[in-house]
Amino acid sequence: MPRTILEEAQIHPAIREKVATFHHDIVAEVMKTVAGNEVVVVGMGMNPVCKKARQMLDTAGQAHQYLEYGNYFNTWRRRNALKMWTGWPTFPMVFVKGTLIGGAQELGALIERGELKALLK
Repeated sequence: MPRTILEEAQIHPAIREKVATFHHDIVAEVMKTVAGNEVVVVGMGMNPVCKKARQMLDTAGQAHQYLEYGNYFNTWRRRNALKMWTGWPTFPMVFVKGTLIGGAQELGALIERGELKALLK
């Protein structure tokens, strides 16, 4: 089932550019990093779940690229652009071969079932 996204026709023309370019720099940086790396974790400082995801990858012997954007006290507007882009509501955001697989819980399940290695072949 595809996620619901507001149709462009339902966005007033006067705000379309603002919607389209809202913190586009952070989205472009993540897109570039995801395109150039097999595994990418996008997170934020002070978040133990982001640290847990990275530790799981380290324990599994899987190299990964980590991008960190602020913490609980700052940069939330920039991080919102990533949430709007992906539709994923929390951090970390874990990408495997360009596909968002979810967060730490979903990553752990993939590792436990042996699916992460299969995805990386």
